Amino acid sequence: MFDFVQMLVSGIASGSAYALMGLAMVIIYKTSKIPNFAQGEMALAPSFFAYMLIDSYHLPFYIACILTFGFSVFLGCMIEIIVLRKAQKSNVLGMIIITIGLEMILLGFVSWKFGAEPKSMPFPISPYDSIPMKDLIKGTDLIIGTLELFTFTIALILMIIIFLFFKFTKFGIAMKATQQNQVIARAMGINTRRIQMMTWAISSFVGCIAGLLVSSITLHPYMMWDPMLKGFSAAVLGGMASLPGSIIGAYIIGILESLFGGYISIEFKSVVSLMIIVVVLCIKPSGLFARHYIKKV
Repeated sequence: MFDFVQMLVSGIASGSAYALMGLAMVIIYKTSKIPNFAQGEMALAPSFFAYMLIDSYHLPFYIACILTFGFSVFLGCMIEIIVLRKAQKSNVLGMIIITIGLEMILLGFVSWKFGAEPKSMPFPISPYDSIPMKDLIKGTDLIIGTLELFTFTIALILMIIIFLFFKFTKFGIAMKATQQNQVIARAMGINTRRIQMMTWAISSFVGCIAGLLVSSITLHPYMMWDPMLKGFSAAVLGGMASLPGSIIGAYIIGILESLFGGYISIEFKSVVSLMIIVVVLCIKPSGLFARHYIKKV
């Protein structure tokens, strides 16, 4: 029973990082109906930007994080204005290829600038620090990593902020209106171009936080491939148009892969997310928490 609880805690912590990536992808998909395969590298670039500020310019970590948040928002805005706004007439396949191209460009730039060898991010919380729970759970030695707890807390706070933003702010409601029907939203006086730009900015910001959390464990040019794949799997599982669904899907994937690695095989733990994508697309193509609409002509 103890091993199960320990793996459950580890799965929830992993699911928190996946949830942030899934949220970032769903925010863009709800507006453009395009899966953003550059999401991982949009988180990678700000992570290395923070590393550069700390390592080369010797800025304190918290100041570097604030500047990195601003850089991530700027990056998202520039990608939408310079690249995607010019390609609005492209079909779905063309837009997917564009996001893959952006992924390769950002990855190539980071690899050229910083090299391929792993680096160490001077994160204020060590991945080796832990909180023993012996006093709270009698008879067990349950260990909760300090970084795992921090990741879960930050992800939870950010999820609540995003929910409140879309639910109660005028800009969030305008974003929801644009996501539902751009033509009608434009007719109602909503600046849909600005909404789309801010959608990419918010998505880039959320991904940046996920990237900083991942970089506390490992920092190299390919570090976001696995979280991006798991975030995409979570979005597919919950429904690409459902923000709550992507969060639930992320925690399901995190827990399932942790249990799979503990009870079956650690070598094939990453296969779980791909298996989930295949099964969900075969059984319920719209995901577990999204409605499937059929157009009749």
